[in-house]
Amino acid sequence: MDPGDPACDPASDPATRDPTGDPTAQSVPTGQDPLLFLQSLQMLWSTRELRQLREEAWRGFAALDDPLTSLLDMLDGSQGWRGRGPSLEAWVACELKRWLQTRPRPRPAQGSPGLKQLQARAVRVLAESPPSLVEPLVSIFQLQDADRSPLLAHIHRLHQEGRFKEAVVLGTKLQLQPDLDFETMSAPLLLQDKVHLVERYVDSLPDLQQRLLALLDSWCQPGFDIRVVARWYPQVTSVRLERLSPRELSRQVLRLLERYGLDPALCPNMITQQHLAALRYLCHKRLVERSLSQESWAEHVQGLVGQNQWLQEQLLQLLTAHNDAAVVARCVLDLSLPTEQLPATVATELNRLRLQEGTTEAPFEDREDDHYQLPIAREDIHFLASWEALSRHQEELLQPGQVVGVDLEWKPSFCAGGRPRASLMQVAVEGRVFLLDLPKLLSPAGGPAPRAFSRLVSRLLSEPSVTKLGYGMAGDLRSLGASYPALAHAEKQLRGSLDLLQVHKQMRVVDMPAPGVDGARGPRGLSLLVQQVLGKPLDKTQQLSNWDRRPLGEGQLVYAATDAYCLLEVYWALCREPARFHLSGDLARSLRLGRSDRSRMQEPPRLQKALASPRQVPAEGVAIPEVRARAFRVVCDSMLQGLARSLRCLGVDVLVLGAGEDHRRAAEVARQEGRVILTSGLPYQKLRAQVGAGRCLSVDCSLRARQQAKAVLRHFNVRVTPADIFSRCQACNCDQYLKVSKDMMKQLVWLGSHPEGPSSTGHGARWRHRRGSRGLGDTGQTPTGAGPQTRPGRVVSPAEVQSCLPTPGNSQPAFEGIPDWLQLHCPGPPALRVIPP
Repeated sequence: MDPGDPACDPASDPATRDPTGDPTAQSVPTGQDPLLFLQSLQMLWSTRELRQLREEAWRGFAALDDPLTSLLDMLDGSQGWRGRGPSLEAWVACELKRWLQTRPRPRPAQGSPGLKQLQARAVRVLAESPPSLVEPLVSIFQLQDADRSPLLAHIHRLHQEGRFKEAVVLGTKLQLQPDLDFETMSAPLLLQDKVHLVERYVDSLPDLQQRLLALLDSWCQPGFDIRVVARWYPQVTSVRLERLSPRELSRQVLRLLERYGLDPALCPNMITQQHLAALRYLCHKRLVERSLSQESWAEHVQGLVGQNQWLQEQLLQLLTAHNDAAVVARCVLDLSLPTEQLPATVATELNRLRLQEGTTEAPFEDREDDHYQLPIAREDIHFLASWEALSRHQEELLQPGQVVGVDLEWKPSFCAGGRPRASLMQVAVEGRVFLLDLPKLLSPAGGPAPRAFSRLVSRLLSEPSVTKLGYGMAGDLRSLGASYPALAHAEKQLRGSLDLLQVHKQMRVVDMPAPGVDGARGPRGLSLLVQQVLGKPLDKTQQLSNWDRRPLGEGQLVYAATDAYCLLEVYWALCREPARFHLSGDLARSLRLGRSDRSRMQEPPRLQKALASPRQVPAEGVAIPEVRARAFRVVCDSMLQGLARSLRCLGVDVLVLGAGEDHRRAAEVARQEGRVILTSGLPYQKLRAQVGAGRCLSVDCSLRARQQAKAVLRHFNVRVTPADIFSRCQACNCDQYLKVSKDMMKQLVWLGSHPEGPSSTGHGARWRHRRGSRGLGDTGQTPTGAGPQTRPGRVVSPAEVQSCLPTPGNSQPAFEGIPDWLQLHCPGPPALRVIPP
């Protein structure tokens, strides 16, 4: 019974309204005693008749001479509200608050003796009130304007009792934040990870918002131990220290900076922690991945470290953690770092470098022939920084029917402040690349040259006859629009585009391995696509260089041109040999999608089917040799029993892992017997690495068994003929059957319907056999005792079956039930292979 529920408000209930719309306009006596009024509601409260209770309460409010004084009289004369559970008194207070809002009445003037007396009584009640009474008392008696001294004393008492949340909530409702010590009030809640309450406490108070950020930032300073603060508040029992690490606190500070729109310079310790995280990232890129040039690395690190001695020490620790003394010495020399604490091997190498007349790039730099090389001459790379220079190439850029590669570059950012603006736009056409200096071409904003450039970009993006190639193009265009208001609608204007990122996703459908991938140092993204299609990855050592610097370095110019031109070469290779990459033969037509197309269809028509179930359905156009069902051999995960039975019905040779059997057993069997592995979930990644390419398939467990079977057959191009249907047993995978007569079949059916029949006295042996699917460790089950000795796969003679059937002189079978070996050899009752007509 929520007093704030408008659905239960009698004022909105037609049953409680009179024709004039007044919900309490009834003839009621006045001068009602408050305690008698409370007693009259007790019965309805105990029965929880909410509708009738509210009607009665609102009539009673109208009958009271002074509802405010009457409420205090009720609270003074009753004890029920002093507990922690729901109380009638608290409910009445909430209802009175709502009633007063719908029935404005003259109230005591602000600051009048009458109101002060009521407020003083209300404060005394408030000191003993549960949280449910705080809101209505503050609202009804306007306690935010009452004498602050007793209210502050009550808040301090709550805080001393360890009721930190109640103290902050009450201080917020009474607007007493300026009179309370901010750190004392907020620190306990921050220790308990109740930041939302502190945010509400400082809401609309800029001074307190800055103090909150200053407090959190002080906890981010190097060497600070948050456990010291926790010891100041022993009553805080649920300290969340894992949420108060410098990294987590830095994230909170950054979020609050963005929310309040404050200058990050107010939080120097948070910036230091961000710089440390950036140093770790840059050292990983340079020393582990080796995907960042020494020049770019030194430039970024110098900007992050500056003269901060603590960061210099942290950087030295990161460097000396690596064993390559030459690399560490090179980094120390380039940054002029202090050398007092260097290991002896690094100091020796540093002295050697200083003696050399010229220093060279770090020894592990990759050679050029290890990466994709730009196939055009240097003079065909045009850096354009003015509209006059760009206008001479308009016709080349807008030539109908051509294909262009589009890419963007921007200066990397390692600190607060969001993503920086785009610095360079690369547009590649056959034989040439144009590098567009965006800051120059779009300034001053609103000028004639920037307007002309914006029109050119819009024409290029919206021209459907020009195919625009990109890799993650939507994100690039959003960044372009966010950087320059003149190009804010660039993404919406896109027509006739092809995002090679979506093509790359389709290529992964068939689990094509990436040649030369070396764990963490292997290529990713566009570089991986270029390696898979063109044979060598991109050289990404300039990716994180300073793209705002002018003039750009020679390495930057070549890198930027390569990033755009490789899109063309990848596209041409895919169009020439789509089957080699398991793509549609009509790549150019089926994948050319613009903005309007994507609103109706998120993926190219021929990609949708493959991407919907990426490891089940092969892409079209793949020259996969046809396989006969009886020659197709698989081993299944134990969780795919239904799929195994469906495939066996179609003649496929299927082995199934036993319950609890190690998945590595499937890889062993697959290698030894030349089988394909069918699995699902986490085991797929491990098993795929243990067998050859295309020999492991992840099955979608959200599909029914029959749908899974169809997907498997399509993926491996398995042909099923009528002779394959029911050529194997669903239960044991055996492909040998016993052909019986019609009369014998009737007898077997009868036996199946009478499994509890008594055995003959002269034949007490029974078939002992565990029914169910055969596991990889089973060699078949042999019945014991008298009777035909069989195992799956053995052809049994009719005479052997006849010996198990009832005889004219004995209507009961010699053994109980149908022989289990016979059940194993059939897809289920009736025990007969079905041969299609």
